[in-house]
Formats: sequence, C-alpha cells, structure tokens
Amino acid sequence: MPFVSSRLSVAAALAAAVSSPASAQQTADAPVAAADVVVTGTRDPNVTARQSASPITIVSDAALRSTGLPDLRDSLVQLVPSLSRPLHGLDQASLVDSISLRGLTADQTLVLVNGKRRHPTAAVVLDPGPQQGTAPVDLDLLPAAAIARVEVLEDGAAAQYGSDAIAGVINLILRDDTAAEARALAGRTYAGDGASGTLSAGAGVALGAGGRARWTAELVHRDRTDRQGRDTRTGLYDNPAIGAPRTERAALALDADFRLGAATLYGDASWARRDAGRLAFRRLGDVLPALYPHGFQPEETIAEQDAAATIGARGGARDGWHWDLSTTYGSDRIGLGLRDTGNLGLYAATGATPTAVAIGRYRLGQWTSTLDLRRPIALAWLAAPLHLALGGEYRRESYAIDPGEPAAYVLGGTQGYQGLSPDNRTRADRSVAAGYADLALPLARAWRLDAAGRYEHYSDAGETLTGKLATRLELTDAIALRASAGTGFRAPTLAQSHFSSIVVSPSYANAQVAVTSAAARALGAAPLRPERSTHVGAGAVAHLLDSLDLTLDGYQIIVRDRIVTGGAYTGRTALDALALQGVTLPAGLAPESTAVQYYANGVRTRTRGLDLTLRYRAALADGATLDADLAATAGRTAVTRVGRDELGRALLDAQGIGYLTTAYPASRVIAGGAVATSRWDVTLHELRYGAARSQLTFYAGPDAFSTERFRDFTSAARWVTNVELGLRLAGSLHAAIGASNLFDAYPSRLPAANSYIGAMRYDLASQQLGQDGGFYYLRLRLDA
Repeated sequence: MPFVSSRLSVAAALAAAVSSPASAQQTADAPVAAADVVVTGTRDPNVTARQSASPITIVSDAALRSTGLPDLRDSLVQLVPSLSRPLHGLDQASLVDSISLRGLTADQTLVLVNGKRRHPTAAVVLDPGPQQGTAPVDLDLLPAAAIARVEVLEDGAAAQYGSDAIAGVINLILRDDTAAEARALAGRTYAGDGASGTLSAGAGVALGAGGRARWTAELVHRDRTDRQGRDTRTGLYDNPAIGAPRTERAALALDADFRLGAATLYGDASWARRDAGRLAFRRLGDVLPALYPHGFQPEETIAEQDAAATIGARGGARDGWHWDLSTTYGSDRIGLGLRDTGNLGLYAATGATPTAVAIGRYRLGQWTSTLDLRRPIALAWLAAPLHLALGGEYRRESYAIDPGEPAAYVLGGTQGYQGLSPDNRTRADRSVAAGYADLALPLARAWRLDAAGRYEHYSDAGETLTGKLATRLELTDAIALRASAGTGFRAPTLAQSHFSSIVVSPSYANAQVAVTSAAARALGAAPLRPERSTHVGAGAVAHLLDSLDLTLDGYQIIVRDRIVTGGAYTGRTALDALALQGVTLPAGLAPESTAVQYYANGVRTRTRGLDLTLRYRAALADGATLDADLAATAGRTAVTRVGRDELGRALLDAQGIGYLTTAYPASRVIAGGAVATSRWDVTLHELRYGAARSQLTFYAGPDAFSTERFRDFTSAARWVTNVELGLRLAGSLHAAIGASNLFDAYPSRLPAANSYIGAMRYDLASQQLGQDGGFYYLRLRLDA
C-alpha cells in the first residue's frame, strides 16, 4: 500500500456552494506545487503529478462541486473522459453506484481511501450489460464533502496494489484541514421530478503539536424519476418502473492524526446508511384481483449499512527507513425487501398472502492489515537517491447470504423479486497474503525507471506473481516521453462465486445461480478462476509557454479468463436446472421467457485506446483568471476468444459480446473552462458522448426472447452542456446556480419491438448518456 498519510420541502432549502471554481481536471503535467505531489502510482514521496511515469488525473474538490451533482460518482464521470457509468438500471443494480475506467468493468478498478484498500459492496449488479456480475466499490457511501481530491491512475497497477487494479486506481484523498464549512444543494430535473437535496457540514480541531481531527456529515435525499414509455397492455403512461430510484442517504466521515514522539498515529472512519427503493413493472388487475383489482406495482427496497475504519502509525528510523503499519476493516450489509406485492401460489393454496416481505440479506466483510517500509539510498553512479519500498499485506474476506421469509420464496415466490431460500444460505471466507517490492530508480537527471513486483496467495484462488515497469525520459525541460508495461491479476470475488437471485417480471423471469450450485453444475458450470491481464502504455507530456500543458497516452489491456455472466439457458433446460434447487416460478410464465445464468471465465478481451488532455491557464485583466481544458478519450474492446461450458456450449452470445465491446461510447470529449474574479465566477463545459451499440432482445414478434437473434441498435452521439454561475455574496458566503445537461439531451429511443411492454424507452445496457435529461440546481457554501 502507498504511504499517505424528506422530501422536496426539506430538500428545497438545501444547496451547495463552490469556492472559486477550478478547471474540470488537472492534468498530470500542471505546474509543480506542493498540492501536486501524488500518492498514487508511486512510493517515492517526492514525485509530483507532472513527474509521474504513469498518467494520473487529479480532480479537485472545487471541480467536483462545480458539476452541481450530489453524488461523487456522477461528478467524476462529468470530469474524467476515461470514466463511465451505466444508465440507471432495474432492480438492485440501480442502487449500486458503480464506475468504470478505460472501458473495463467496475471491479477491474481498485478504489483506495487515503491509500488504503476500500471494501466493495455486498450487492451484485444483476442487469444485463457491461457491469453484469460485478460487485464494485460504491463511491457514494462516502460523503462527497469529505473529499479533498481524487487521484485517478489510468494505468494497470496490480503489481503495486494487488488484485482489482487491472484498469487502474481511484484514490480518494480525505480533507485534513480544520476549517469549518457548511454546504447545501437543491435541484431537480427539467421534467419536474428527481428533486434532490444535499446538506453537509464539516469542521476540524487541532490535536497537540501538529495533529488534527476532522469530521464531515452529509444528508442526501433524491426523489425517483419517471422515464416510462406508454404501456402497450393498457395504452397508458401508468408504469413508472423506468428511471432513477428514490434514495435517502446519511453519511459520516472522520479523519485524524496525532504526533506521539517520533511517530504519528493516524486513522479515518466512515459510516453510511442508505434507504432506497425502485418500482418493478406494473402487474395488471387480473393478476391478483382479490387484493389489487386495479393492478399493482411492487417496490423493491434496500436498507444498507456501510462502515469502515483504519488505524495506523507511521514514522522514521535513524537508519533512514520509513515505516507505516495499519489495519483497515470494512463491512457492507444490505437488507432487501418488497412491498405492494403478493405470492400468487401462496394465495391460491391458502387464500392469503402478505403484501410486504423480507427478501433476504447480503453481508460482506473485509479486514486488511499492511506493513510498508521505504528508504532512499544514495549511490554514486545515480543522479539522485533511489527509493526502495518493501511491504506485506494480509487480508481476510467474508461473504454471507441470509434467506428471506418463507412467503417470499415458497410456491413460486413473490411478484417482482423472489425471496432467497434456505438453499441460498451462504457462509464463505478466504484469506489473502501478499508481499511486494518497489524500486524508483533515477538512472540520469532526465531518465527515471520504476519497477514493482508482487506475490499474492489466495486461499481459494491460488497464487500469482505480477510485475510492472514504467519509465519517463525528459527530452527537454518541456517535453518528456513515458511508457509502462506489466501484468495483472483479479481473483473472483466471493460474491461472484456465491451470489444468487431471481427477478420475476410480468412475463419473464431471470435467475442468477451460484456457480457452485446444483443448477449451475447441471448447466455445465466450472469453478471460477482468476482473471489475468497484461498491459502496455506509452505517451508524451509537454509543458509549454509556462501556461499550456499537454498529455497524450495510448494503451492496450489484454484480459484472459475474464469473468462474465455465462450465456442464458432458457426454456425447459432452465426450468429443470432450477428444479434441482427446489425453485419454482409463478404460474403463467412461458418456458422460453425463463432464463438461468451463472458467472464464468467466459472470454479473452483486448482493449485499446488513446487519451488526450490539454490545459491552458492565463491571467486576465483586473485580477481575473482563465483556466481552460480539453480532455478526450477514444477506445475499443474486442473479444478475441469465447470460452465454452463443460457441455461444449459457448458461454457468451452475440448480445454478451456486444456488452463488452460496443456498449461503451467509442469516444468521449470534455472541453471548456472557468473564468473567475474575486467576486464572481463562470464555469462552462461541453461534453460529447460518442455512439454506442447494443444487440437488443426482442420482446415482441416472432423473435421474442430469442437468445440467437437480436437487433443491432446504435445510440447516436450526443452533446451535453454544463454551466454554472457563481457569486460571492459576502466574505464567507458563496452562491451558485447552474445546469447539468443544459439543453436536455436524451439517449436514442428504442424500437417498439425491443421496448419491454412499451415502458422501456432507452437502452439500459448502454454506458453512454444518462436518461434523466437536464438538471438545474442552486448551491450555497458558508465558510466559518
């Protein structure tokens, strides 16, 4: 590890302000300053972002606030082109705030908090699409106001940080100042729904000589949005199952350090509670007329508690060694529920059914302890001291599934989401031991070489050895070249190995079974193996005219044995497999509309891309400043091999291949900047999302629910404009009004035959433009 230290009536009163806005992002080659020293991608404590051998993007707190969005994940996607997120999905997937880097999945990006590994969510993304089967870190369970900056390492780093860092690393650096402040935000969509309110406050105190402690608290409320189409069964807009879920979230973060002799004690902690719900598809009045004569619309609910804490000590020894000893524990507990529902089989058998049930619980724990050592070593033949780092890590992980109440799963289960049965009960754990060596070698004044090697042993997935080389060569004082190459490794998560769920819609059912289950084995499943990767990258950086910075980086990432959701098994094959686990489905579902899937090492992929950043800073008249930026990315993933199950059937069909290769925009561009004076500021950015393609399921016509025939559909490129106007009302009070997606752009509409019962208007598998349209807001910030 590295060394770093209510409703609208309530929400409408809230706003968040921004201090003088910064550019959307800081390139890796901005002018050197103390704040530019990075803690991601290097263990040399003197390296700045500009000097890094790997591409690093730094996103400031001010830039995050200037997007006007209440969630950290959504803000980052507006600022860093190589980051992407899915549209709001269905079921619990819409409640997991996942983010992707460089066109790979969310769990192939490692997330750190102050340089320490962050635990993932206990939920698994179920929706078909690029993120299906992932169990990533949920960024939005940390208060956004607690973040000082975000460092995004856009380079493979498994040899430095371990599993999950195939695409790169997102390091969230917490604020360590003692200034008191309060922020508030209120906004809603142009459509008049999705009212959002955020209220946060934070302050710090000094602890002894050189120590300090800071706390940040945050409350977030967001109403659901409704982006439904006309229901083909009723001819009405009466099925608001499509859109963002309603969410209420409370979060708290603490960060502190304290000098004790020659050592520094430090720690941080976070806690979050999230209550959310989303509507399933409407059932008509003939489904359960005795209870719901006019039909009903089940609501899937989630009650989540997330907590993490780190304690550690660091210091230096007389012989030049610096040490850092820490332990981090994180947990995520999710209780799933369902209301406005019913169990048809139970009602037919007994004449009664509950209308609200507990579906079940998922629980995850992760305990990581690390020891890091480093020291500079001066050698006569080197231009500067080399930096040697050594360390070890031990991690214990656990995952559990608890069944729901019987009425949720017996006799076909409840409408909307079938409960977890005792057969789904899981208690799984594993241990991970790792050791690493890291060397930063200044071969000459203008030439630097970094090398890293790491050994990891998983009690359930075996052992691996990964390595990385990175170098930077300065051609002149203003221009440098850099390159890197390395290997990577990602062990299957415990959730991927054991997760189960069954989603029941009005006319179809999708079951996800554990790869070790009797159903999966009958379908030809094999035990999951780790993903292995290789990456290469090369680029150039330039610092010109003392005000213009440019970076250009190309990369290739090959992932072997990539874990995907195995091909859908339908009809009698699916029903027979489920029967092996005692699972029955509600009566009336056609066999061909029932699908069973499991996670598998399905494919080999190759991702290639190019990233460009350009930044210009200038001083204007009367003390005003201009900070302009341009960032662009272009990339594409190809599937170079498709695996087969134990029965010889392909694990990925054309639709699954499309999820991995074309569901991400072919390119993204962010251009704009900020002008600021001591009194007012203006921020304007234009975003272009490139086209994205999907292979769509037919829900009507002769190919309905086919797993062989799909519609090739393209979501056209879209432009989005974000603008904010800010004014300092008093010495410590700043107000801003703004709009995200000023001109209310939406994705391309789906053809009628590919829109499920007419309600689904947009391609939910796309990683392109969101479906909520324009959002306007008011923000305030008060500094004490």
